[in-house]
Amino acid sequence: MKNRTFLIAGNWKMNTLQPDAITLATQIAAISTEILSSVEVLICPPALHLAPVKAAIETAEVKVGAQNMHQALSGAYTGEISAPMIASSGCSYVILGHSERRQYFGETDALVNLKIKQALAHNLTPIVCIGETLTEREAGLELAVVTTQVKGALANLTAEEAQQLVWAYEPVWAIGTGKTATPEQAQSMHAALRTLVGELVSDEVAARTRLLYGGSLNAANAAELLAQPDIDGGLIGGASLKATDFGTIIQTAFRLSA
Repeated sequence: MKNRTFLIAGNWKMNTLQPDAITLATQIAAISTEILSSVEVLICPPALHLAPVKAAIETAEVKVGAQNMHQALSGAYTGEISAPMIASSGCSYVILGHSERRQYFGETDALVNLKIKQALAHNLTPIVCIGETLTEREAGLELAVVTTQVKGALANLTAEEAQQLVWAYEPVWAIGTGKTATPEQAQSMHAALRTLVGELVSDEVAARTRLLYGGSLNAANAAELLAQPDIDGGLIGGASLKATDFGTIIQTAFRLSA
């Protein structure tokens, strides 16, 4: 039994039309109804679907979060969404620094840090994504890369603010590729990450911090990965778009928490 509640989060990315999103959310809410006491379930639809999805599952305990946000409160930033907008739609989480944001949109550690501060100021829990590319891992730089990303994310944050973060380790080489870090590789990085948070913030905060694995976690490998002592849940992409698969992961987490 872990001393941290599992968090099973679905990142739908740029998928689903609105009717499909509502159906999927409703199915996930139905699956989750009886096991939410020990597993926190989160779905992160595209921004356009946040309000209708939240409304469709209003009576459920399933949380809704955004996939990204701008660092400014408002202004001439065509196409962007702000922390207040996300909060006003009933969301409680936001994914920040996803590798696809870093790769395709040039997001830096400094920018992610600004977004974290804005999210916290509006009572949104940031899920901060970190992880190395295949080239970096093959060069033995994975820990150095993750350390730099963590330090950047925590810059000028107080211990009280730092303890509100959720971290998602996502080896870039395992996202959407069908490849997955072995349970041993994932646990090793998660343990190092917890140690790093302890060194940069405090051991007390590190012990309570939830660390998610985010590299092609699916129904077939969930049990092996979630059983690792420093893995407290998953940030799930493709498998979160199928209610049955996502439900299997939720149920696996429930069994492991018993």
